[in-house]
Amino acid sequence: MEHSSGPLNLCHVLTKSIIINRTHMLVHATALSALIYYRASFFFSESKSRDRATTLACLTMFLAELGLSFLWLLSQAFRWRPVRRTAFPKRLPEDKELPPIDVFVCTADPDKEPTVDVMNTVVSAMALDYPPEKLHVYLSDDGGSTLTLHGTREAYDFARWWLPFCKRYGIKTRCPKAFFKEEEDGEGIGMSSENEFGSEKKIVKEKYELFKERVNEYRKRHRGDLSHTGRDHPPTIEVIRGNVPDEVMQAHQDPMPKLIHVSREKRPSHHHHFKAGALNVLLRVSGVMSNSPFILVLDCDMYCNDPSSARQAMCFHLDPRLSPSLMLVQFPQMFHNISENDIYDSKIRRYFSTCCVGMDGLKGPILSGSCSYIKRESLYRFDLMDLKKLFGHSNEFIKYLWQKEKPSRNTIAGDSAALMKETQVLTSCGYENGTKWGQEVGFMYNSVVEDYFTSFTLHCKGWTSVFYSPSKPQFLGTATTNLNDMLIQGMRWYSGLSRVGISRFCPLIYGSSSMPILQSMCYAEVSLLPLYCLPIFCFATIPQIFLVNGISIYPEVSSSYIMLFAFIFLSSLCKHLYEVVASGHSVQTFLNEQRIWMIKSTTCYVYGTIDAIMTQIGMRRASFLPTNKVDDDEQSKRYEMGKFDFHTSIMFLAPMVTLVILNMASFFGGVARVLTLGGFDKLFMQIALSLFVLVMSYPVIEAMVLRTDKGRIPRSVTILSAFLSLVLLLLGSSFLM
Repeated sequence: MEHSSGPLNLCHVLTKSIIINRTHMLVHATALSALIYYRASFFFSESKSRDRATTLACLTMFLAELGLSFLWLLSQAFRWRPVRRTAFPKRLPEDKELPPIDVFVCTADPDKEPTVDVMNTVVSAMALDYPPEKLHVYLSDDGGSTLTLHGTREAYDFARWWLPFCKRYGIKTRCPKAFFKEEEDGEGIGMSSENEFGSEKKIVKEKYELFKERVNEYRKRHRGDLSHTGRDHPPTIEVIRGNVPDEVMQAHQDPMPKLIHVSREKRPSHHHHFKAGALNVLLRVSGVMSNSPFILVLDCDMYCNDPSSARQAMCFHLDPRLSPSLMLVQFPQMFHNISENDIYDSKIRRYFSTCCVGMDGLKGPILSGSCSYIKRESLYRFDLMDLKKLFGHSNEFIKYLWQKEKPSRNTIAGDSAALMKETQVLTSCGYENGTKWGQEVGFMYNSVVEDYFTSFTLHCKGWTSVFYSPSKPQFLGTATTNLNDMLIQGMRWYSGLSRVGISRFCPLIYGSSSMPILQSMCYAEVSLLPLYCLPIFCFATIPQIFLVNGISIYPEVSSSYIMLFAFIFLSSLCKHLYEVVASGHSVQTFLNEQRIWMIKSTTCYVYGTIDAIMTQIGMRRASFLPTNKVDDDEQSKRYEMGKFDFHTSIMFLAPMVTLVILNMASFFGGVARVLTLGGFDKLFMQIALSLFVLVMSYPVIEAMVLRTDKGRIPRSVTILSAFLSLVLLLLGSSFLM
């Protein structure tokens, strides 16, 4: 669809980045080839002085280097053809011609996801700059909480004041919490008098404070009744009409977007498939209530920061060049609570600035679980098969599969008792039995990373996607700002990704025949990312143990091959530094990303891989815990100061601290050895490697030795880790004897 003034969007190929990336690929790949030749020739050369232990160590390091080289090769697919896009919302057709949109917001636990914050997300979605009669917001309450239902009713009442206020004064920040926090007093000047704007803002703020007070009061008043029933509760569907008469609507006569609260039935005897199951229930319920052709998926903490996201997404979905095969428009996930230092890499810079931009130049980015406008048709994937085997026995739902128009407004309003009864069936825990939901229809099951698996299967079927990152963040969420939550969240992600990578759906096998090789390499790199733990453990232990024993496994300083190892090491670091700086970040961000990568490689990568293997072979069931969104003042203060908070489980701390102590012992032991016995020429590379690990691990060393606050590493963990590192050294040394 093109407006008379031009196209709805443009795609810009980043030629400069392509030249730099491909040049680096060629040079780095040549160096890696030389390294592989050097290592391979070592095993074919004859040397009487070489013992079996050294040969085995060199073989292990060679395999680790091959593993890193393989993962590096996969990652280059992201850098092959990066692009940027521009959208022109003003060229869209008139409002009456725009398609309707359903918004899915998912919440699961009001204890970890504060109800007021969830409702801020809901209200911001209702306040999108889009025809209100074409906007329908569905809140999935997977915890079955009466507090969430009450909060939804209160939010609807407040929205009656908030939406007209935003429209009248052209408010751009439409999340109430964010708006009042920023105190944007001058935003409406020029459209009305300052006094009028200020007085109405005061009234609306009073209504917002009343809304918060009522929600919090309900929590306090019913604290004893709010027992957690997240895994055992009946279905509840309610079209929200609020708790008080519609006094504002009488004055302004503006239509309101529909708000529907959905809590599916959950029983301990039925697998509920986590977030994917909740989304599939919303897909069915919305299919008979509004049946909008496009769906915005939001996490409960990811509020709409810019009201224009829907119109910007439609610039791609309504483009006839893209639309026939376009399944989704993905916006980057950005966060409002990240400090300038960002010690935990909470921005996930690499993924959104490199991976998504690179995949956009191929067949499109991965569905990221939130901030995405999805075409409903792509999730159905149906043909002329027996539809009831695919979608279940709901005649009402199947009827709307064939209808491009939405149900009538009366239907959406819930006036039909028969329809509400039908929604009870669609949300029952046994509805999916004997159907293809989660296998061929809807959001995919068999992995807790339903977003990755869903977009992978859709890309395999020929669909494409678009990544769009405008200058102003369209959505802002709450990032994890402490080490414990970051590692738990990471372990869940990497378990789900690893499970796909080691299953029959491995992108290199299943995807290579269904999508371009570069696209399958991108998916493979993401799913195999946790395997970095294997070579990292080798690099963090084997050279160090050999260093303590005075045995070299790298070329001598006088050898020309030492330049090869140094070049590969520095080439990787310099390319990473370039990408960080080119994306508008600092050298400190580069250091933080290196540190977090090393921490993850020794913790959540390991446990995620183990969990995936155990789940795949049936030794345990997949699990999902929502990330805690409740602020802790002490943790937040340490985060803002740029200090790591090591108040986490010993299972995360022990391997990390053990490897740091091992490198400390090997570094000082190695330096002492070369000062007393000589051999610096032979052991330089191993000393340098241990020093690099220690420099990158400074926050861990500081927390072990210098800090006394609650975020320090407990002394008991340090003692245990010191014992484990001693055991590693003794076992390694005995092996070398």
